[in-house]
Amino acid sequence: MKHTSPSRRVVVTGSESTGKTTLTKALAEHFDCPYSLEAARGYVEERGRALTGDDISPIATRQIELEETAIRQASGLVIHDTDLLSTLIYAQHYYGVSPEWIRKIAAERVADLYLLCDIDLPWMPDGLQRDSGSTEQRLDIHHQFIDLLENSGQPWSLIRKSGQARFEQALRVIDKYPIN
Repeated sequence: MKHTSPSRRVVVTGSESTGKTTLTKALAEHFDCPYSLEAARGYVEERGRALTGDDISPIATRQIELEETAIRQASGLVIHDTDLLSTLIYAQHYYGVSPEWIRKIAAERVADLYLLCDIDLPWMPDGLQRDSGSTEQRLDIHHQFIDLLENSGQPWSLIRKSGQARFEQALRVIDKYPIN
């Protein structure tokens, strides 16, 4: 099921250290539209500790709040730095859980377009991240994102390269999906 917001929602998603936040902010600036940041990152920074399975529900709740704040400000396009699908992937990967209420709401809130950031950028440590940056771990989580997006039925595109080339590729993909 697709969200019921009148705005066109684009989600920048992917595993850790793939440039999601940088790309989200650049796209929002280019399109002069609101955006939401990743709830998990802010949650970790506020807590100053590594996450546990008990943090999944508060992170999901905050993710919804951040998205809704951006959606209320939007007049056409809104960009999200991750969404509940990311929360589900990490919950399953790290804690072996997939809360039913999050799965249900995630299915109701799928975006119009997903931009999956490739793991072709070098992994950079970022505070209390969960990943160690190993090639195997990055590939595993990246493939989980691909599987989820392929099974979601929503349009998505793999965004590769770095810097301006990555940004321009994302612009071309977004331009293929005009606002309804």
